[in-house]
Amino acid sequence: MIKRLIIVALLGVVFIGCKAKRQTTYSKGTKQQTVAAKKKSTHNKYETKGLYPLPEDTGKFKRFTISSVDEYITTFSEIAQNEMKAYGIPASITLAQGLLESGLGKGELAVKTNNHFGIKCHTGWQGDYDFHDDDEKGECFRKYNHPMYSYRDHSEFLSSRARYAFLFDYRANDYNKWAKGLRQAGYATDKRYPQKLIYLIEKHQLHKFDKGVRLNSSIASAEPKKYENKVHVVQKGDTLYSISRRYFISVDEIKRINNMNSNSLAIGQEVTVKTELSKK
Repeated sequence: MIKRLIIVALLGVVFIGCKAKRQTTYSKGTKQQTVAAKKKSTHNKYETKGLYPLPEDTGKFKRFTISSVDEYITTFSEIAQNEMKAYGIPASITLAQGLLESGLGKGELAVKTNNHFGIKCHTGWQGDYDFHDDDEKGECFRKYNHPMYSYRDHSEFLSSRARYAFLFDYRANDYNKWAKGLRQAGYATDKRYPQKLIYLIEKHQLHKFDKGVRLNSSIASAEPKKYENKVHVVQKGDTLYSISRRYFISVDEIKRINNMNSNSLAIGQEVTVKTELSKK
């Protein structure tokens, strides 16, 4: 399946990417709007470390129509296994997260952005993006021209952030520990997130895709992101959400860093935020 996807991509039908010149965004209850996408392409970063090659970005969006859970699994199981081989993340976990976060491949966000893991822009994201209502209205989400790049970004997202590092100490086929560990690390706010992943894995026997996958002797690890703390002084009209948009950091992360139990802010209050260090 992955070979077929890549061949089709190279023939000019399937494309991924982050350098479309324009993108149309939608937000529930708001007018259709157009924003300028960032011009910097990031496709090259996906072809490093000797991993299986992904097609080069040509800037064209490929819309996927998934009609059933079985079709979703058939379409993406080999991609999940290749990611497991390269990064050590159980294919069952990746598939279950993809199913759950994408609304079984039919969710609004997945359809319009090919973002199957609900990964938000966050600090340092240089690719295309779109806005979607989630915890807050009109939040910024990463956008891909093909879902396989969403799968790769998911692997790099987990392997490059220190808070998920302990997960890679678990056996690669221990989906129970991985599911609970993701919640423990703060991947999702839903208290039943682990149970939902485990239910999908066992209902659809996704654990079978963990078997027979030979991990690379040297598991790929994305270059760790380097951050610095900055202090934002609250001004009139500031909200946690507006601050999160400004610094590309989630509201939950701001609250965690500042030990906040509520969303209340006071003018003059100092709020610590993380920003990615620029590369020299």
